[in-house]
Amino acid sequence: MNKFINEKLMPPMMKFLNTKAVTAIKNGMLYPIPFIIIGAIFLILANFPQQNVADWISQIGWTPIFNQAYAASFGIMALFATFGIAYSWVKSEGFEGASAGLTAIIVMVMLQPSSISTVTKIIDGSAVVGEYQVNGVIDAAWLGGKGMILAIVGGLLVGWSYSWFMKKNIRIKLPEQVPANVADSFGALIPAFAITFGAMLVYALSVLTTDQTPIEWIYTLIQTPLQHVADGPLGVFLIAFLPVFIWWFGVHGATVIGGIMSPLLLANNADNLKLFQEGKLSLEHGAHIVTQAFMDQFITVTGSGMTFGFVIFMIYRARSVQMRTIGKLTLAPAFFNINEPVLFGMPIVLNPILAFPFLIAPLVSGFGTYAAIALHIIPPFNGMYVPWTTPPILSGLIVGGWQGALWQALMIFVTGIIYWPFAKKYDAILVQQEKEAYEAEQAEQA
Repeated sequence: MNKFINEKLMPPMMKFLNTKAVTAIKNGMLYPIPFIIIGAIFLILANFPQQNVADWISQIGWTPIFNQAYAASFGIMALFATFGIAYSWVKSEGFEGASAGLTAIIVMVMLQPSSISTVTKIIDGSAVVGEYQVNGVIDAAWLGGKGMILAIVGGLLVGWSYSWFMKKNIRIKLPEQVPANVADSFGALIPAFAITFGAMLVYALSVLTTDQTPIEWIYTLIQTPLQHVADGPLGVFLIAFLPVFIWWFGVHGATVIGGIMSPLLLANNADNLKLFQEGKLSLEHGAHIVTQAFMDQFITVTGSGMTFGFVIFMIYRARSVQMRTIGKLTLAPAFFNINEPVLFGMPIVLNPILAFPFLIAPLVSGFGTYAAIALHIIPPFNGMYVPWTTPPILSGLIVGGWQGALWQALMIFVTGIIYWPFAKKYDAILVQQEKEAYEAEQAEQA
């Protein structure tokens, strides 16, 4: 089986994961993360989990101020993403990438509406409905979750085309005496103009033939179906199984799969947040089950493979010196969802005995949580973004209230039980190995 996986299954998978496009998405999606975390802090303050505190914040007038800070950071994550993807592609080709990233922002803004229609009801004896159109504005909704697919597609196309121009030397070349930053700026003129002109033609073709901007039909035809696919059992399987499957071979699966799936999961998060702020967070109103919080707080909580139960076994039940020692070293990082010490120190990586619980635990938690929300046992997650290092229970409380915290604790307990018989078997093997090593050492000294 190991031979089949290593020789037949992994090479094509790794070849796909290492393509320029997937690598650019994976690396590019890292750029929005700091600003998403910053915005998440203000988002939590604007929608504080404790109701009396939330009411006080609203009374003193700070809720809209916190929301403004959220909208200027977390709220424009698609803009950061398209910059990061284009920048990463061009940078990997050996060229200066900032100009490509800025060009991707131009494309992103150009391909969306520049007006907003509003409907106003005027009550004066009878209801009069008036529709008004405001021109010359940017709808921030398209810069957030609703614009993630355009951010990816636009970032990839800009990165590829910009690199093509640079490789073909179709650019303005200045003498060597000109400072590098000035030369790079002028060198970007031709590729940036060509890409901007091409985007303009795409915009013209779209609005003249479909009466929709490109971002609107991309959202309708591509992003919405993809979000719904990610929101079902297939999405649960992809984010629960593939990261740990890849991790078992020593490759950081959470980063690889998270980089690909995060745009859709963050878009689902944004939809749920909007419903939560409107007081309509329910499946009946279209809330998503599978969101970024679903992955971070109920599949990779305490680390990929949900290894916290295994760590507890190592500390309190293990008899081998190796297990007890690594368990003590791993406990503190596990509270912050970091488990590389146990993955490589035990190791779990390439360990056939620990493979089963490592692969199964996230699936149990993932499908269990999916069923719990679908059956209305716990509510959908509220769209809050919690940094992945937030300790368990606290993170569950923030994204799902007391029900989320209680369910998260239950999933950690259940997945811990899955680990114990396999941990006990592996501990016995280590005890035997340590005994044999000790006897060999004593014989050698004698």
